Amino acid sequence: MSISDQEQRVSQGSTAIQARGNVTITTSGLTYADVRDVALGIFRDNFYILAGAAREVAEARAREITEGFLSRLEKEYPIGLESSYDPDFQHALFTVQKEYARNGDKDLGDLLVDLLVDRSKQKQREILQIVLNESLITAPKLTESQLSALAVIFLFRYTQNHAVGNHQLLGENLDKHVLPFAPRVVKNMACYQHLEFCGCGTISLAAATLESILGTVYQGQFLKGFAQQEVMERGISIGLDDRFFVSCLNDPSKVQVRAYSKELLLKAFDVHSISTDDRARISELFDVGKMGEAEIRAKCIEIRPYMAGLFEVWSDSMMKHLTLTSVGIAIGHANIKRLVGEFSNLAIWIN
Repeated sequence: MSISDQEQRVSQGSTAIQARGNVTITTSGLTYADVRDVALGIFRDNFYILAGAAREVAEARAREITEGFLSRLEKEYPIGLESSYDPDFQHALFTVQKEYARNGDKDLGDLLVDLLVDRSKQKQREILQIVLNESLITAPKLTESQLSALAVIFLFRYTQNHAVGNHQLLGENLDKHVLPFAPRVVKNMACYQHLEFCGCGTISLAAATLESILGTVYQGQFLKGFAQQEVMERGISIGLDDRFFVSCLNDPSKVQVRAYSKELLLKAFDVHSISTDDRARISELFDVGKMGEAEIRAKCIEIRPYMAGLFEVWSDSMMKHLTLTSVGIAIGHANIKRLVGEFSNLAIWIN
């Protein structure tokens, strides 16, 4: 059959390729080396010229942070390498290169890489991308104590671990997510004033004690319990149903409502189609015997003695008055990921 006898049918938007022999098709996709060269070129073309050894140090640091970022991006989100010619991507990358070249702080470098990888996953100019871009600029302005404060405040005020079902799990949760930061937080007012100045949070007159936060988020851990006959006396039709009642964590001779928090208790009512009357009566029982703040603090210190220091700093500083902005949340979230590893997607809090 001759070439003139061949017939092709091509759909709209497709390209017809015809040849006498074999055809090799290549794509325009960039390789890791291509993107690395582009990235280092960005730094060389934009960073101010330093003299002598300072220039060599800056270039070495830029190369180090670039390699660290690209290797992470290639592993977690390889399609992100295709954004290397996007102006906003290049601007974000240069921000990281410039800041790391200036100080060479390894912890800051790791934090910036985490932020930049998350930013590279955002394709559209939406709130999360904007917040991450701003976080890349803000994080280098903060000390290790301030970064730790953001992580601790974010953990307690904005997250809840639904797997914390007893005191052992509460302790393990504190070990994993709080212990890496607790020794680094400080009391001095300048620390928190600077966080506010940098746009990471707002200091208000209202105060949220750490005890009250724990007593709300993990209420089920801090109950003294009640006698079993309370369930019958209050006319709860489902009785001592083990879906909603369990032996008290703090006094095995009593029982308590089986829920970590009021929020999760309400969800359990819906899941099990509990009647309106029983919902009201069980909710009332959930607050029976709830520990006071001094008892909550004592229980936490009993579980993990190092919490004594954190309670002291929180109560004697502006931590209890600081609420986080979107930038503060993003930096706190990234700092947790840096030391702890995997954590829930930032889009849960910023969307």
